[in-house]
Amino acid sequence: MTSPTGPHAPGAPSAGIPSPGDRGVSGVAVATTDVELEIGGMTCASCAMRIEKKLNKLDGVTASVNYATEKARVAAPADVDAQRLIAVVEEAGYTATLPAPPAAAGGSAGADAAAPGETRADAELRSLRQRLIGSIVLSVPVILLSMVPALQFTYWQWAAFALAAPVVVWAAWPFHRAAWLNLRHGAATMDTLISVGTLAAFLWSTYALFLGTAGVPGMTHAFELTVAPSDGAANLYLEVAAGVTMFVLAGRYFEKRSKRQAGAALRALLELGAKDVAVLRGGIETRIPLEQLAVGDEFVVRPGEKIATDGVVVDGRSAVDASLLTGESVPVEVAAGDAVVGATVNAGGRLVVRATRVGADTQLAQIAKLVEDAQSGKADVQRLADRVAGVFVPVVILIAVATLGAWLGGGFPPEAAFTAAVAVLIIACPCALGLATPTALLVGTGRGAQLGILITGPEVLESTRRVDTIVLDKTGTVTTGRMSLDGVHAADGVDEAELLRLAGAVEHASEHPIARAIADEAERRFGPLPVPESFENLAGRGVHGVVDGCLVLVGRATLLAEWALEVDEELAASAARAEAEGRTAVYVAWDGRLRGVLTVADAVKPTSADAVARLRRLGLTPILLTGDNETVARRVAAEVGIDEVIAEVLPADKVAVVARLQAGGRIVAMAGDGVNDAAALAQADLGIAMGTGSDVAIEASDITLVRGDLLAAVDAIRLARSTLGTIKVNLFWAFAYNVAAIPLAALGLLNPMLAGAAMAFSSVFVVGNSLRLRAFRSGVGSA
Repeated sequence: MTSPTGPHAPGAPSAGIPSPGDRGVSGVAVATTDVELEIGGMTCASCAMRIEKKLNKLDGVTASVNYATEKARVAAPADVDAQRLIAVVEEAGYTATLPAPPAAAGGSAGADAAAPGETRADAELRSLRQRLIGSIVLSVPVILLSMVPALQFTYWQWAAFALAAPVVVWAAWPFHRAAWLNLRHGAATMDTLISVGTLAAFLWSTYALFLGTAGVPGMTHAFELTVAPSDGAANLYLEVAAGVTMFVLAGRYFEKRSKRQAGAALRALLELGAKDVAVLRGGIETRIPLEQLAVGDEFVVRPGEKIATDGVVVDGRSAVDASLLTGESVPVEVAAGDAVVGATVNAGGRLVVRATRVGADTQLAQIAKLVEDAQSGKADVQRLADRVAGVFVPVVILIAVATLGAWLGGGFPPEAAFTAAVAVLIIACPCALGLATPTALLVGTGRGAQLGILITGPEVLESTRRVDTIVLDKTGTVTTGRMSLDGVHAADGVDEAELLRLAGAVEHASEHPIARAIADEAERRFGPLPVPESFENLAGRGVHGVVDGCLVLVGRATLLAEWALEVDEELAASAARAEAEGRTAVYVAWDGRLRGVLTVADAVKPTSADAVARLRRLGLTPILLTGDNETVARRVAAEVGIDEVIAEVLPADKVAVVARLQAGGRIVAMAGDGVNDAAALAQADLGIAMGTGSDVAIEASDITLVRGDLLAAVDAIRLARSTLGTIKVNLFWAFAYNVAAIPLAALGLLNPMLAGAAMAFSSVFVVGNSLRLRAFRSGVGSA
């Protein structure tokens, strides 16, 4: 499956067409093709690295595997087909499929088959959810029976065994499978620790039930918190096997659900474009699906419609709202000969456009490509527990082997030696560790949601600790993103209120964003406005209409020139000052004379200056980055206290700016709200989207601010840092409990109830520590 927008695009060589840059050792050109694979079965970043290494061992193949998006992008010689690549991935123990077309998205290979109309990723999430629900239903009774002597009826141990068996075998299967894959590659992760611990606890309990004395009728787990040698053949650890599986599955499910959103930004981008188009063929309008539009076709765009694709205006005049793509808050006036971009909105008159770029060549598609590249290139932060487990697991296994050897070497019975060795593996099984991350994340993200802050997952928290620079988009982030009236300049002898009332009445009949700003302010001050007579919208110049018997003109200086009206020097100076500061000046005239100038601008949010100051106190350097013009950007930056400004940048330039800052050693956060910010949000180490902005920006980000208030960005960083700190404390105490209990197990002093109580206490501590995040307050302090 060849991708038209792979690493070599634009100008990517198709299969069979040599590229001068693709040459083998003999100097002969080798054709390459780009293949995308959907990967299944990965449980951590090390899985992605293994697959990548396997693929890169093939001659001429360059592969990049992304754990977050669960995709592999492969540049391979034309003679290496996709099935060969899939076979290599499957040999490594994972699943791989070619992306299905939208209409056929569904089935996949692997243990968890997808239902009709269901993607492989959805099937994996469904399977994980089923395992979690099943483990909860079965594990809770096992834990209660094992930990509460009053509930232990005559054959309780056999009931607990029957309930725990499906949990360990079926619900924990993903951990066992991952542990086996890790073993084959000489690696150890949290999956290894969970698998070894749960299997050891279950198998030893099985031995104790069938060959020991734990299966006798009337056996109880006495609640004795004593450190003393015990009979291993009489001890059951079923609650450990079932409980750990349940807790870790819960954490894995919530992590998987968050990670599932990684590709949603691209889907949201595609939703922005038009679905069909009114094409002109033989002078007749024919509505066709967008996919059938070809370069050179002319199509009609009516007011309020999206422009179907990139092109050039051949007829008509209008204002085009391109703010989502360019960041420009003021609509762009276009006429015959001007270029327009697909997915922008025609805010004025009827246009006829000739298509110049379609499909993957459009600017919207290129932005989607930038987002995908930025997501694929972002380094995945491996979970802290996995990193520690990589050292902890081999050490525990060595201690268990050493314990077995020491007991046997000391002349003790084999049963006692195996009891102590297995006890080491059991006590190392991380019950509290399974709760450490999900509970803190659950409480932290829940508190964040109450404050209007949505955090996508644990990887985000690591970024907030290290961020030292925050790049702020202007429109919709620092400013409101909406035009508003900010000045009324009346000529001598003209009442300002009358000036605004008459101008607002005429503009009320227009849908232009600048007109809406004037009309809305007039309506707010004076209530219902008079309805103009003989209203006419003059595309690109302004409007006129009769109000209270007066012919009122509102628009640009070119409109005054058409009516041969002179511009007063004082009013001309007011307009020039406003435009020098990045505002838009609108002239108002009636009865054959210029009466005043209204100035309109994208207003700065009232909280932005305070938010910038707080970000500085958090140790972050703010930078204003915008597609708007330099004058406007400088004015806004001065108003909110930002020193560094980068203006007049395209979406690709925004990504380049973030990448350049990262290359300079900075850890970059990016806050934005538009489609033009999506790729930069994905590229940044921490992406923060304003919830009042586009869905594309939200989906490409790591943190979403529902309030649309920059002060929420301050709270988001503070909350994320607090949550990360809580997770680290939880992990420390979870491991500390294991480390402290291992010597007791190795010495044969592990009382099952003491172990159970200690495990319960460590879990209670972790949950209690996480609950402290509920006390987090918005806007308190600066760190």
